Amino acid sequence: MVGRIVRRLASLIVAAGICLLPTVAAQARPVSTTSTGNDISYPQCGASLPSGQAFAIVGVNGGKASNFNPCFGSEWAWAQKSTGLAGQPTAQLYINTGNPGDVLAQYGVTDWPTSSVAADPYGTCSGVWTDDLPCSWEYGYERARADLSTVGVSGGRWWLDIETANSWTSDTAKNQVSLEGMVYALQHAGATVGIYSSSSAWSSLFGTVAVSSPLYPLPEWRPGARTLSRAQGNCALTPFEGDGVVELTQYVSNNLDYDYACG
Repeated sequence: MVGRIVRRLASLIVAAGICLLPTVAAQARPVSTTSTGNDISYPQCGASLPSGQAFAIVGVNGGKASNFNPCFGSEWAWAQKSTGLAGQPTAQLYINTGNPGDVLAQYGVTDWPTSSVAADPYGTCSGVWTDDLPCSWEYGYERARADLSTVGVSGGRWWLDIETANSWTSDTAKNQVSLEGMVYALQHAGATVGIYSSSSAWSSLFGTVAVSSPLYPLPEWRPGARTLSRAQGNCALTPFEGDGVVELTQYVSNNLDYDYACG
């Protein structure tokens, strides 16, 4: 009789929809997470930014190596809120690159160097309109130093944004050493440096890079995909140089840049 009563009560409780599980379990909710990141810069000034990103990469410049992103402060604060779920540094940086040596006289480039620091491995930059290897290295060095000073961040991960739309010389050797100057400045400030570029841009701007160049072993962040699956597939792309590795890939969705961490 007691058994029948217990079973009857249990059936009534189920029919009434009453839950006898502990309160904590009843309140549990799945956490929404993502393993992808986002990169933003001056085009997103004033725009609504994504949330819940695993990591974030913020542009320091305003499209050229010689200017700055007016919204960097607020965007860098947003980057700190990343979840860190992809095994990447939570907040990273990227800077524009270039070498305007071919157009010095035509456009009066005001930030072209006139002297060199002692660390310049190619010699001394000796004049306002001197377009040579020492001045090219010094230009990259000074632009990276200006970026470091502007953002007030030295260590961490910095990416060199390499695009044909920026000012470059027709001399691949001078373009290479401009990047080498940037790498030197960043690495001596404690940063880890990588390169963002497409294979076509890299080969046309820099040609063959010597094994001894500091560019040769840098990790890569590769653009070009329109979907996450394509971005994942791009992790298998051949690196630009023999010691490089594709670490991140990028894809575009709803006018936002998303980034996938390979491996």
